[in-house]
Amino acid sequence: MTETEILRVLETALLCADAPLAVTDLRSLFEDTISGDDIRRHLAALQLDWQERGLELVQLASGWRFQSRPDMQRYLGRLNPEKPPRYSRAVLETLAIIAWRQPVTRGDIEDIRGVTVSAQIIRTLEDRGWIETLGYRDAPGRPALLGTTRRFLEDLGLRALDELPALDAEDPAEALGVLAFDEVAGTGPAAPNVGAGGPPAAEPRLPEE
Repeated sequence: MTETEILRVLETALLCADAPLAVTDLRSLFEDTISGDDIRRHLAALQLDWQERGLELVQLASGWRFQSRPDMQRYLGRLNPEKPPRYSRAVLETLAIIAWRQPVTRGDIEDIRGVTVSAQIIRTLEDRGWIETLGYRDAPGRPALLGTTRRFLEDLGLRALDELPALDAEDPAEALGVLAFDEVAGTGPAAPNVGAGGPPAAEPRLPEE
């Protein structure tokens, strides 16, 4: 296959996919006759091809996908004018603590926040797919150790936890400002493609408190 044909196949697969595609997935398009390094090289070429368009090709924790650029959000939002779900400050602070201090227990979170963390707060974050139980602490009651999920990274547009910005403050409220939680609920600054079903559409966004 020529390079043009390879790029065309990769572009089509990524635009039609309803989830990020890993390099191994993309190699399978060519029956593994192309190396992973070559796939990455072609992906870099695609990124350059799309750099002046409304969509961009990005690498996330679970693979590659096309998503809308930040400056397109104000237009895409008009396609889905419903009000986004509102999250309380307690929910956002809890998520910030888990993101930066993980793995943590509910007791750890309560020590930092100075107030009780209700089961509903934890359930809200679990239902959103942002946190999960990573294990259990070897302590009385074996409390669950909580951490963020791959979905959290993808919604924030990150490839790994080490891409979280560094924190200089102990106050979890400071973390909210650094993380820009108003952009976390969808896909960070941009909405993902929805595969063959249609153009990119914005997901609900967290409001600023």
